[in-house]
Amino acid sequence: MDAVQKANSGHPGMPMGMADVAFVLWTKFLKHNPKNPEWIDRDRFILSAGHGSMLIYSLLHLTGYDLSLEEIKNFRQMGSKTAGHPEYGVTPGVEMTTGPLGQGFATGVGMAMAEQFLAGKFNTESHKIVNHYTYAIVSDGDLMEGISHEAASLAGHLKLGKLIYLYDANSISIDGSTDLAFTEDPVKRFEAYNWHVQEIDGHNHAEIENAIQNAQKETSKPSIVICRTHIGFGSPNKQDSASSHGSPLGEEEIKLTKEIYGWDPERQFFIPEEALVVFRQEIAKGDAAEKSWNDVMGSFRKEHPEKAITFQNWMSGKLAVDIEKLLPVFEADAKGTATRGASGIVLNDLKDEIDNLFGGSADLEGSVKTNLKGEGRFGLDGATGRNVHYGVREHGMAAALNGMALHGGLIPFGGTFFVFTDYCRPSIRLAALMKTPSIFVMTHDSIGLGEDGPTHQPVEHLMSLRAMPNVLVIRPGDANEVAYAWKAAIEHKTGPTILVLTRQNIPTFERGEHNKPELTQKGAYILSDSGKSIPDAILIGTGSEVYLAMEAQKELKEKGIDVRVVSMPCWELFENQDSTYIEKVLPSSVKNRVAVEAGSTFGWERWVGSEGTAIGIDTFGESAPYQELYKHFGITTKKVVEVVLAQKF
Repeated sequence: MDAVQKANSGHPGMPMGMADVAFVLWTKFLKHNPKNPEWIDRDRFILSAGHGSMLIYSLLHLTGYDLSLEEIKNFRQMGSKTAGHPEYGVTPGVEMTTGPLGQGFATGVGMAMAEQFLAGKFNTESHKIVNHYTYAIVSDGDLMEGISHEAASLAGHLKLGKLIYLYDANSISIDGSTDLAFTEDPVKRFEAYNWHVQEIDGHNHAEIENAIQNAQKETSKPSIVICRTHIGFGSPNKQDSASSHGSPLGEEEIKLTKEIYGWDPERQFFIPEEALVVFRQEIAKGDAAEKSWNDVMGSFRKEHPEKAITFQNWMSGKLAVDIEKLLPVFEADAKGTATRGASGIVLNDLKDEIDNLFGGSADLEGSVKTNLKGEGRFGLDGATGRNVHYGVREHGMAAALNGMALHGGLIPFGGTFFVFTDYCRPSIRLAALMKTPSIFVMTHDSIGLGEDGPTHQPVEHLMSLRAMPNVLVIRPGDANEVAYAWKAAIEHKTGPTILVLTRQNIPTFERGEHNKPELTQKGAYILSDSGKSIPDAILIGTGSEVYLAMEAQKELKEKGIDVRVVSMPCWELFENQDSTYIEKVLPSSVKNRVAVEAGSTFGWERWVGSEGTAIGIDTFGESAPYQELYKHFGITTKKVVEVVLAQKF
């Protein structure tokens, strides 16, 4: 109450309403070590109702994490560890960034998937080195958001028995009573999803404790405990009202509430000593729990030394192999292959040596080529299958990838059509915010998918995702670029990567010392140079349009024009190169520049300059064979040549 009031901003009602549930969970069940928030076998706790952030900040301070009372007093202030919504990487003990409702609910499913896979992979009869729960406090708002439906359905299907959610059923949202818009039966809903469901008084400690115990005993279903609570619990005038949801209670109301608690109404940020003693016991309990685990881990190392090394490598994110030596080499081929097909080949060449590659698709395995051959189906062929069938749940899949990446131990990837980044976007954005290395395999990347038409042709998506901070968007121009795009994605540890791949075949280019495919990792490079030290013009292409630039180079050569072809698979990687390299690839003296990409031209002025031209498509597509579409929209070799000739030299 005091922190929200001091900030004159925040949500006091939910933390007050769920304080009883959180107290029981954190002091009687949660396995954690406040002095080592990164302990591998800790339980994961997510505050999916992130607007109630003062609840987790209070818990972290009280149980002894590195979060001082001064930070609590600086709630929602610039530079504090107590932001308006919990932020991963900012506050010790915060497992993920929550804010957009439903994201915590769905991300927790991915964490539970990682726990289940790793337990199946490494645990022995006498060594349970992976043995923890994923808990979350979820709200009415979480359950209303569509992503929770996808995630709940998937979790029930996968029988994630270590997933336990505590639902703050206080019947209040911002507009007022949830009866305004939310009258479904959550018991029937979650029973239909194959969840274990209980309904309790969320202020009765005995009922809370019993419900969590029951949830832990149910090992073949995820659990949800519907906690009937009072928002703003204890506030004499604002309990059970929407006014306590997103606004300070007011100084007078806080004083009245403290009187009900039996506290001095004038004391602010007061922590009764007897309460602090109870909470701080978590330090010793956590230390003992971790030491016990270390003993088990020590025994595991002696009896299973190779598995122990693998486990530690996985959990630390260390790659024990040289990826480059595993990559296939694709021979030059005018017919070539679709980059989605090349991606499938690369994945299967990597999977045996990088055996924590773990992924699947949103009901598009045959189209997006994500199948890891011979690796079984997770949840269907046991806990250690490495192929995940997410069903038509793109948003739930994307959040689950984030959960696995946050949990640690796996290199998660998920595939769908590129246009469906519209459904994945909130999770991609959170991955970028959290610097989470989720890998998104996005195929059918342009009008090149043809007859499915404009609903499936992602003309604006490349630029919209390039505009998102901290995302690698890689659109490889041939099969060998695909191989190094995968290398870049796996080695990229500080944010998500989106691999943007073609449906249609494109040529595989001849390679030599001057245009080695490993240059893909620089984001842009000279694929084919002119005969001059300073070219007459520069053609820049990405993906399937690099070939158009290569063909245009030949035609222009016949006309006496020497041009350079630059393949630019990743803007972000190129921007990170030093100025010397950027100038080498795109000399500033060359103003005649043409970019060609089968998508929006918006933004290309960054690379072609005010005197250059971008060839692309700034309308929606059409339904027709892709060859006809390229001609119809003027994305052709002929057009590239015409534009170069029309520009000044």
